[in-house]
Amino acid sequence: MSLLHVFILALIQGLTEFLPVSSSAHLIFPSHLLGWEDQGLAFDVAVHVGTLLAVVLYYLADIVKISTFTIEAVVKRKVSPIAKIGFCVIIGTLPVVIVGGLFEKTISTVIRDSIDVIAYATIGFGLLLGLASYVNRRIVWRNIDNVQGARADSLRGLTYVQALVIGFAQAIAIIPGTSRSGITMTAGLFLGLKAEAAARFSFLLSIPVILASGLFEILKLYKQETLELQWVNLILGGFISFAVALVVIHLFLKFIAKSGMALFVIYRVLLGAILLWMF
Repeated sequence: MSLLHVFILALIQGLTEFLPVSSSAHLIFPSHLLGWEDQGLAFDVAVHVGTLLAVVLYYLADIVKISTFTIEAVVKRKVSPIAKIGFCVIIGTLPVVIVGGLFEKTISTVIRDSIDVIAYATIGFGLLLGLASYVNRRIVWRNIDNVQGARADSLRGLTYVQALVIGFAQAIAIIPGTSRSGITMTAGLFLGLKAEAAARFSFLLSIPVILASGLFEILKLYKQETLELQWVNLILGGFISFAVALVVIHLFLKFIAKSGMALFVIYRVLLGAILLWMF
């Protein structure tokens, strides 16, 4: 891999991992237009570790606090509002573990590289995000003066059922072009969470998913005894994806608080149309 190859792929990973735009849709362009070969499993692991470190660092204080209260709740058998968020993350992670274990191999061999599937999923789930954003604004503004409306500002009002629904939505992201962050935010918006809260829960949910996926890929790497690692490329790719993802998370949360999801909906529809037209 050339340094340009490393930079572009790591940049794409950092930009798209947490935005509701689908990383698989963007990775088509360098592979098909530039004729680049697959970057390899080791590089995939490196850039995913970079994005994982970014979201962990950004929410480190929250993670420590939620984890502490969750462990305390297990020991004392008394659930506090903060501990409830931790249990919601656990519950929301279960569906993707089950669905991923059952269907990931089938999907990865049948439709993983299907440009049509990626393009239509990019458009379809983009429009669904737009509908969720529209419905959400009506829900939040209608309830702005009551308790339910106030709870929409944070995750303390999130229920276990809502967490499970968002978790099942996350499992749909096994379909390429869906966008894990996009579909979880869509579900959160439909359930009445404000955009910032939906994004925050989506990012918290991403931590166990990316961690589990990374460990699984590392295990696969370990079994490849003859693999020669290009350490400079791996370190550089991981650092670029980390730095870009950290900035993206911060700017994205500020942006949606003011402007909502409309820009990302338009972008997804145009991106999907371009994919269908070009390929």
